[in-house]
Order: sequence, then C-alpha cells, then structure tokens
Amino acid sequence: MTDLTQRIAIVTGGGQGIGRAIAVKLASLGAAVVIADIGEPSRYHQVVKEIEQKGGQATAITANVASAEDVNRLVEQTVSTYGKIDILVNNAGITADGLLMRMPEADWDRVLEVNLKGAFLCTKAVLRYMIKARWGRIINMASVVGVMGNAGQGNYAASKAGIIALTKSTGKEVGSRGITVNAIAPGFIDTPMTQVLSEDIKKGIIPQIPLGRFGRPEDVAQVVAFFASEEAAYITGQVLHVDGGMVMA
Repeated sequence: MTDLTQRIAIVTGGGQGIGRAIAVKLASLGAAVVIADIGEPSRYHQVVKEIEQKGGQATAITANVASAEDVNRLVEQTVSTYGKIDILVNNAGITADGLLMRMPEADWDRVLEVNLKGAFLCTKAVLRYMIKARWGRIINMASVVGVMGNAGQGNYAASKAGIIALTKSTGKEVGSRGITVNAIAPGFIDTPMTQVLSEDIKKGIIPQIPLGRFGRPEDVAQVVAFFASEEAAYITGQVLHVDGGMVMA
C-alpha cells in the first residue's frame, strides 16, 4: 500500500470536486495536506474538518494561484508550518466557455491565467525547496480536451495543452534532481464543473465513453496518489488519461 507518511502536499483548488478527492486521498495515506483555494472559505475548511475527523492532518490557505504574491505566501506559509514541500498538485482550474469568434479577450486571459500561469507560478515557487531536498513530486491536472480539442472551449483546451507541454519541459529540467513531473488528463468526471451540463448533453457524451459512465473524482485521486508515491519514482513527463477510454492515443 502506498505510504505518504511524513510527506507534505499542496493541493490547489482543493475545496471541491477532484481537488477535494485528491486532498482526502493523500491525507488518508499519511500526508499532511495544504488545501489552497479562493472559493467559499467554509467549503475548503470543511474539507480540512473531514480530513481531521478521519485522523489526518490538513490546513486551508486562501490563495489565488494566478497571483505570484499569493503563491509565494502559500509556499512560505507551508514551509513555515511543516518545514518542507514534497508534493505539489496543480489542480486549480476554471472554464469560461464560448465560441472563439465571440470570446471576450478577458475570458481568454482569465482561463489562461488561472489554469496555466497558476501552474507555472506554483511550480516555480516549490522547485527551490524540492531541488534542495533532491526529492519532489509535481502532478499537473490537464484534460482530454487539451489533447483532442473541443468546440467552444478554445481557451480551456489551450490552457490544458499548455499544461501538458509544461509538464514535459519541467520534467526534463528537474529529473536529475530527483523530482518527477507528470500530468493527468481526466475525461468527463462527475464534479460541479460537469454537473451543470444538461441531461441531453450528458446523454450525447456517454456513448463516446467505452466504459459507459462519467468518472468519479476518486478515480483521478487514485492516480495522483500513485504519481506521488515511491512506486512511480521512474516515471516522469507522462500524461495519463483517466477518461473511461474516451481518448485512446
């Protein structure tokens, strides 16, 4: 069984959905988890409470990943509290869908800033601690949309394709320092982001998924736990699809 005892993890966007499942999973394996979010504070403090009730250790820090100042404060506060950072999960992400021809420039900028620049800022901030320790795990949340594209999601798809490229480039830069960098490309997962889809849209998506259902946040969390573990020590620069077979590339 994967053992993350004495590991310190930051999970961005950990207040709900996939991020919440990741935080709970890592804590269940012994890691102390810092949940970074900018949503309703009661929501991510509830995740901390849930983890603590199960005997785990967690802290919530309000931080906007698109702000270098917030990210640096997040990392400094984590190191001040726990002494180090072993695992970074760049999970925070937003959507602002629309056809490219009609997309406001602000919607393009906002999605790229949170999804891609946020991962860059968080990665940059933790790397000096990981390099000094000569150990680290960085897990980036991509998407099948970043691989195959999707009409009406040009900004989101571009941000997630960028995550994949960032994953590979960072992996090449820091592999010699004992740090692995991998990405997960979820398909349609049952989260608040997909629950807003109409039943007609959902019925149109299901036939495209060989396993015949939307995924669960826990399906993604299991893979994060693997990438964070010693069992994945010889894997870096990879993108693993957790999509029920939707994209077979």
